[in-house]
Amino acid sequence: MLLLALDTSTSAITVALHDGARVLAEATTLDARAHGERLAPGIREVLEAAGATPGDLTHVVCGLGPGPFTGLRVGIVTARVLALVTGAALHGVCSLDALAAAGPEGEVLVATDARRKEVYWARYAVSPGSVRALSAPAVTKPAELAPQVRALPTVGRGPVLYPGLFPAPVDVLDVSAAALADLAVARLAAGEELADREPLYLRRPDAAPNVVAKSALG
Repeated sequence: MLLLALDTSTSAITVALHDGARVLAEATTLDARAHGERLAPGIREVLEAAGATPGDLTHVVCGLGPGPFTGLRVGIVTARVLALVTGAALHGVCSLDALAAAGPEGEVLVATDARRKEVYWARYAVSPGSVRALSAPAVTKPAELAPQVRALPTVGRGPVLYPGLFPAPVDVLDVSAAALADLAVARLAAGEELADREPLYLRRPDAAPNVVAKSALG
């Protein structure tokens, strides 16, 4: 196995290479506006660090979000193209799962920046080798989360952005492709299907066609 994992759902443009036993290399850049510019160099970096080529890949795993439309789309399109040209198997994993996997054991809240004064969030039960979602990914204003949910150990940038609302922050802010790769390898080894490849946008993009103007021009 040679598995490439990548995620562009958060401020991190992150890529990792995994051989089925361990992470061979990881490259991460923090820049919420440079997903398109930094993802390809990150892929090259991890392949060169491992002495591998794209043709050596057997699996490509992409974080599916939720996340902002443009950044998330960069990662998903790149993963699809890589799998197509190399023949590697294509897999998708919810990015919040990977964040939870990097957090503490027990019940955990993941809350990431959804902009518009909202967070993407989900609750998880984390144990050694297992990350189980207790709720589906959703988007909401942080103050609208139940107090007992906000009181959970919280992974992601939610506590940084809204420090008065999340009293138990965990020092894991963005997705790590290494955590994503470890999680994907464990799930594949357990015989799980990672066939879901549709992005988790959870809401419509900010930019949309001006249908009225188009119709008026006739």
